[in-house]
Amino acid sequence: MTIDVEKCHITHYPAQVLGKASQPVEKIDDNIRRLVVKITDLMVELKGVGFAAPQAGVPLRLFIISLDGSRNNVRVYVNPAVKGEGPLVENEEGCLSVPGIFTKIKRYSQATVTATDLDGKTFTDKGEGLYARALQHEFDHIEGVTIVNRMPTIARISYRKQLKKLEEENGDAGS
Repeated sequence: MTIDVEKCHITHYPAQVLGKASQPVEKIDDNIRRLVVKITDLMVELKGVGFAAPQAGVPLRLFIISLDGSRNNVRVYVNPAVKGEGPLVENEEGCLSVPGIFTKIKRYSQATVTATDLDGKTFTDKGEGLYARALQHEFDHIEGVTIVNRMPTIARISYRKQLKKLEEENGDAGS
């Protein structure tokens, strides 16, 4: 898959690309490296701590995380597998693709990730707290799941106007 990185921009709920499982990255090349630079730029600009390729309109199994939101601490996860562990913890969560909505989401307190880096090396890492939450959140994106899918019914009701507005503004966005 060749990606026109210049055309990549933040996609908002309910864009189709956010609701479908992504394709594996076949090979790590300059096009993928340019995509990582682009999503890093978007994450930093939008003040996030993670960003998945589908959020830039690219249906690939790739995401980045930088817990302090800085370019210097970005870690790249290509074709990751994430497994949640430990007790479920409810915490407030937002998403750059679902702007203006912050809701309590239950996630595992710990997570283990196995992925490939940009040098083609496989690595495994364990995280807890915000790192575990970010791993699970970004993994959801490449699985076609957003916080809208995970929010409790009461939150969905209380945010129905904002969700409807996003649906009206972005209903036909992304394929």
